[in-house]
Amino acid sequence: MVLQSSLKNCLQLSCILRAPKAGFRSTTSGGLIIQSVSNDVYQNLAVEDWIHDHMNLENRQVLFLWRNSPAVVIGRHQNPWQECNLRLLRQKNIKLARRRSGGGTVYHDLGNINLTFFTTRKKYERMENLKLVVKALKALRPQLDVHVTDRYDILLDRQYKISGTAAKLGRTTAYHHCTLLCNADKFVLSSVLKSPYKGLKSNATPSVPASVKNLFEEDPSLTCEMLLDAIAEEYAMQHHIDHRITLINPADETVLPGINNKTKELQTWEWVYGKTPKFSVSTCFNMVYKDSVLDVKVDMDVKHGRIEVCNIDLPEQWLPPALCSELVKSLTGSKFCPNETTTLATTLLRVCPQDDELHSRWNLLCENMVMLM
Repeated sequence: MVLQSSLKNCLQLSCILRAPKAGFRSTTSGGLIIQSVSNDVYQNLAVEDWIHDHMNLENRQVLFLWRNSPAVVIGRHQNPWQECNLRLLRQKNIKLARRRSGGGTVYHDLGNINLTFFTTRKKYERMENLKLVVKALKALRPQLDVHVTDRYDILLDRQYKISGTAAKLGRTTAYHHCTLLCNADKFVLSSVLKSPYKGLKSNATPSVPASVKNLFEEDPSLTCEMLLDAIAEEYAMQHHIDHRITLINPADETVLPGINNKTKELQTWEWVYGKTPKFSVSTCFNMVYKDSVLDVKVDMDVKHGRIEVCNIDLPEQWLPPALCSELVKSLTGSKFCPNETTTLATTLLRVCPQDDELHSRWNLLCENMVMLM
């Protein structure tokens, strides 16, 4: 497979992508295969949005190939606290992103391939796309036992999930994207996709757990590059186009005008967390203080990622009632976020009486509150 990255090719791609919608009718019909040179999850998701919003696909289909550095990507209508271990993501410096399509949560790293198939809404057919992937895998390694399920997953050996699917259907255009596990870190995958948060109730779309396996485990000679080439070649064959992958820089405003604003929007707290459907937290935790174990009950309603209602039930006289009320008042309306809660707690502590025991109790409570987030 030829990777085309010359200046001439970039200019041609720019003309194809930037032409006014009416102008696409006069461009060459058929298929286009592009691959991102970036491993940034926000940039690559922004490319999907840009093509969906700007490109006329009436006479053209597009395959977008991309890989990400470690990231967890949740569906449009999902709850990150319900889907993953946010504390572990922060510790490991793994990015969290919310995509604009539905579906469940996935873990990405450089051992995972992402494929996005763009068509008009009328031509949208995710089953055919997945069959294309399976056909490419079979052409590469005929001995692989891979097939597509009715749930639009690809299974290896009839039991291990190697690909999941999600889609966005617009008024006239649509895209279907799927993953393909080649050599992802399964230990990290299973760790970060396990929520530690208790007492959370939500109507958000839950992910369906599945046993997964890397294609590398089945055949250690396989690489991501081989898989990308095989899929691109099969796509080119089916769409009767030349076997050429065009490299694209997701930060290039000359090719993709406005792309950087799309990337920035996908990184905002308001999009990643604030778009979470309304949920509630009702939980108890134990605080060990000196020789005592104290039970604390917390109830919160969270809307748009912000605490709408907050109640903290503490043992009587453990903290001055006015101080506890001030904490509840400060949390109400604030982001359901450890950084913001820590800042609020630190600010309130400054106006507390200079009492070491009171400060110790306050810090213990606030540390436990932060752990809920």
